[in-house]
Amino acid sequence: MNIVCIGSGNVATHFAIALKAIGADIVQVWSYDNKNAEILAALTKATPISKWDDLDRSADCYLIAVKDDAIASVAAHLTDVKGVVVHTSGATPMSVLANVKNGYGVIYPLQTFSKSKAVDMTLVPLCIEADQENTLEKIRVIAQLLSPNVSVVSSAQRVILHLAAVIACNFSNHLYQLSSELLEQHNLKFDLLKPLILETAEKVQSTKPAEAQTGPASRNDQKTIEKHLDLLKGTPGLQNIYETLSNSIKKTHL
Repeated sequence: MNIVCIGSGNVATHFAIALKAIGADIVQVWSYDNKNAEILAALTKATPISKWDDLDRSADCYLIAVKDDAIASVAAHLTDVKGVVVHTSGATPMSVLANVKNGYGVIYPLQTFSKSKAVDMTLVPLCIEADQENTLEKIRVIAQLLSPNVSVVSSAQRVILHLAAVIACNFSNHLYQLSSELLEQHNLKFDLLKPLILETAEKVQSTKPAEAQTGPASRNDQKTIEKHLDLLKGTPGLQNIYETLSNSIKKTHL
């Protein structure tokens, strides 16, 4: 299977390396930044390109892993390629690829990726969609080679899934950052929180989040809540987040 990787960021890097590992031939890596294309191409023994005139138009699959607002402009250069064109976005509808002539779809990995940290792709849920059944089967073959956890998910469902992922992952990580900054202000290390964070994440693997909820808001401990809010007077932004989330928890659990 010959694959052209469009993009060189976090998602593109993990996809290209995983595809190479299962025996796919990454023939080209395209990026606006030729240096980034060269880095990923070196990892996958591909040819780096940054000009559309150099694009191999005979590959089996064209994997678009770029910023959401760049997908449409990239797809405009792929309308007449031989292979299937897929994007990897959670929030972008499949219809952005509607001008592609030979089949198009989506492979959305429900995971957070960083170039510096390896991810076992076999553990990543892959959500797929396609313009027609024969295209879907081609995409399913690729996805199932990467992960046993493959689901057909529509564009409407995928954007909800992406929204839920942002709340569960990105927002949680931002709260870690705010917690870390608060601790640093008082000469405390974020490492002290890591066992608590790990236990919370492990608990929801076997328990519903609503059943795993603990803390002062879940038991309506107003004295503790007021004490915390008083401690946060110097950081009104964090104080507002604390109060908003506490009110939300109380509405859910009381």
